Amino acid sequence: MSAAALVLALGAAGLHAFWNLLLARTPDTEAASAVMLIVALVAYAPVAALTWRFDPTVIPYLAVTACLQLAYITLLAAAYRRAELSVVYPISRGTAPVLVLAVGVAALGVGTSARQAAGVCLVGVGVLLVRGLRRTADRAGVVFGLVIACTIAGYTLVDKYGIRYAAPFVYLELSMLLPGIAYSSWVAARRGPQVVARAVGIPTVLAGLATFGAYGLVLAALARAPAAAVAAVRETSIVIAAAGAALFLREPVGPERLAGAVLVASGVALVSL
Repeated sequence: MSAAALVLALGAAGLHAFWNLLLARTPDTEAASAVMLIVALVAYAPVAALTWRFDPTVIPYLAVTACLQLAYITLLAAAYRRAELSVVYPISRGTAPVLVLAVGVAALGVGTSARQAAGVCLVGVGVLLVRGLRRTADRAGVVFGLVIACTIAGYTLVDKYGIRYAAPFVYLELSMLLPGIAYSSWVAARRGPQVVARAVGIPTVLAGLATFGAYGLVLAALARAPAAAVAAVRETSIVIAAAGAALFLREPVGPERLAGAVLVASGVALVSL
C-alpha cells in the first residue's frame, strides 16, 4: 500500500468517525440527520452530474439499497439519541463485515480462511468488551448496534453488485436520494419544518459534507491500493470514534471499552484482508 493510499484511507476513516461524532453531539439527532442528508445530496449533485454513467440495470439495486439506507439513517439517529456512540459505533461498524462474510459463506458459497475465523473471534471478544461485562452495560446501545450492523451488511452486499452499473458518485447520489427526501420529509411533517430549520448550522453542514466526502476518499484510495488493504485501514475509524467519544462527548470510555474497540478494528482488518 502506497503512502498516498494510506493517507487517503486514514482520511476516510477520520471523516467517517468525524460526522458520526458531530451527529451524536447534536441536541436533536433526527433533525440534524435530515439536514445532513439534504446538504450531502445538494453538495454532491454536481459531482454526480459531471461523472454521469447510468445503466438501467442498476435500478433494482438502487431500490433495495435505498430502503436499507433509509432504515440505517432512521436507526442511527434513534441510536445516538438513546445510547452512547462509543457502544453503538464499534458494534455496528465491526459486526457488519462479519455478517457480510457469514452470508457469503452460508448463501453464496464463498470460501473462508483461518485468518478470517480469527478475525471473527476478535470481533466477538471486542464487542463483549465494548458492551461491558457488568450488569449495568448499555443494552440499548448493543441492540441498536447489532440491528444497524444488519442494515450495513445488507446494503454492502447489494452495492457490491449494483455499483457495476453506475459511476460511483452517481450510484451514491441516486441511492441516497429517496432516503434523504423521505427521512427529511418525515421529520418535518412529524415535528414541524421549524425544527429542521433550527438544526441547520456549521456542525450539520460539515457532517453532511463529510458523509459523501469520506466515500470520495475511499474511492481515491481504491484507485491506488487493493480493496482489502483499504477496507482494513478504514476500520481505524472504530478506534478514532471511541477515542473521540471520550474527548468530545464525555462518554465513559474506559480502558475496557477502548480495548474492545481496538480488538473489533483488528478483527475486521483480519476479515477484510
